[in-house]
Amino acid sequence: MELQYYLILSALLFTTGVIGVLIRRNAIIIFMCIELMLNAANLAFVAISRSLGEATGQVFVFFVMTVAAAEVAIGLAIIVSVFKHRQTINVDEVNSLKG
Repeated sequence: MELQYYLILSALLFTTGVIGVLIRRNAIIIFMCIELMLNAANLAFVAISRSLGEATGQVFVFFVMTVAAAEVAIGLAIIVSVFKHRQTINVDEVNSLKG
């Protein structure tokens, strides 16, 4: 397959993630959409790296995956903590981090 198909798929996945972040109000779905955007960027990195014949894009993907894993762990811990105190994960209802 050609590079343009991978980049088009990556752009569609990234756009879907952005729309999900902007439209949805559930914190877990927002985190899933952020992960979708990160994976779309990873797809673009790998596709461009493969077309250029270099491994730098693939190495960069490992760093992005590490940051994504840390983001999920910390983000889910925050969501669980907020749910314990507020009994909701709707971002419209949780507008401040005050006790």
